[in-house]
Amino acid sequence: MSEKTLTRMDLSEAVFREVGLSRNESADLVESVLQHMSDALVRGEQVKISSFGTFSVRDKAARVGRNPKTGEEVPIQPRRVLTFRPSHLMKERVAAGNKR
Repeated sequence: MSEKTLTRMDLSEAVFREVGLSRNESADLVESVLQHMSDALVRGEQVKISSFGTFSVRDKAARVGRNPKTGEEVPIQPRRVLTFRPSHLMKERVAAGNKR
């Protein structure tokens, strides 16, 4: 598997090449999209990107965990977690990429 990571810079460079905006405008566009997505998630809304997947926030209840080293029980506080569920199309594309 590749160790490459897709970054904001890579996304803005792709927008620059594909759309033809200036580099600064491309970076601003990527930042704006990511900001809208994060704001929606903070408000508890789902972010659904067709043919890609759905980001959502889940509330997890408090529970008792266990320290694996000592076996001691430790309380885990309730929290909100971000989840991602890929679309069927994305799952198929990733699975097909593994066959190369």
